[in-house]
Amino acid sequence: NYDQFPKDFIYSYLLEYSGSPLLQMSVIRPDGVRLELVSTSLPYSNLKIIHNDRIFSTDIMIKKELGLQAEKFEFEIDRLSVEDIIFSKTELNKPLKGNYVFFIDFYEINKESKIIDSKLIIGGKAFGIMGTDELRRDLAIGLLWGTPLALFIGLVVSIGSVVIGLVYGIYAGFKGKKTDETMMRFNDIIYALPALPFLIILSVTISNSIFVMTGFLMIFGWVGIAKVARSMSLQIKTRGYVEAATIMGQRDSKMILKHILPQLLPYAFASIAISVPAAITTEAGLSFLGLGDPSFPTWGQILHDANTFGAASRGLWWWIVPPGIMIAITGLAFVFIGNALDSIINPKLKR
Repeated sequence: NYDQFPKDFIYSYLLEYSGSPLLQMSVIRPDGVRLELVSTSLPYSNLKIIHNDRIFSTDIMIKKELGLQAEKFEFEIDRLSVEDIIFSKTELNKPLKGNYVFFIDFYEINKESKIIDSKLIIGGKAFGIMGTDELRRDLAIGLLWGTPLALFIGLVVSIGSVVIGLVYGIYAGFKGKKTDETMMRFNDIIYALPALPFLIILSVTISNSIFVMTGFLMIFGWVGIAKVARSMSLQIKTRGYVEAATIMGQRDSKMILKHILPQLLPYAFASIAISVPAAITTEAGLSFLGLGDPSFPTWGQILHDANTFGAASRGLWWWIVPPGIMIAITGLAFVFIGNALDSIINPKLKR
């Protein structure tokens, strides 16, 4: 009972079968006209399998089936969309209001098939605060779900990277000599590796799980922190109270925890805040390339779906702009926090 045609429709089904059943889809309109929409065979299988699939109104087979029934309409239907044909009056191309009954039939030789799930989704012009994507998912819900995921990735990666880099750098600087030289050469090797290509390779070959990706990001995120922590550790260990503690025979671990680590904590907190945007944007970039975890609606995954379904070329700005704005706002917020902490820690920066 709308004055406009539906935007599209999706039929989703979950079927248990063996062999190669025939799927037929048709609709009886309010005026009694029956239109055949789909007639296709499902993939053959000797064993009983569970088959999950979707039929979109944009499928070319539906347009071909309707083209064979053009005589039921008094106007040209070749250039019309499937929705404009199915839900149109026969005498002119205007919406036909009323009840539409869709029929889905599965035909097979044996009687062992079973329909587990079956649903038809008809898309209107708009839904929700920010519209929907191609699969009729509310984009506002995706953005809300993406917020804690982005914070989780950013904070876990930044905290993990800072802790690893801090411990590594302090120990290398405190021990000095061959230990310092060996550890810093290993640090240089990791630092020289191109992070993005390696992250792509690791995501493709090992796993694209969001938790595994978080670990990968930490692998490449600690090296810069370690260099700074080492240089600060080298300066602190030459001070008188550290040398006095060494003469008194204090253990290395006690001197590090009591005299060196506390002085690096302010720098660590600032580094955590500044490192969050890099982790968020890196994850978003990997997800945009299709290497993210599809089971989580991250902002990068939303942008990937938008790119896959051609949102930019179709003018669907609400699918592209909000995730980008959320990434930018979150990144800027943590940059400002990090700069503020840095100014507090290093008063000379205020001048």
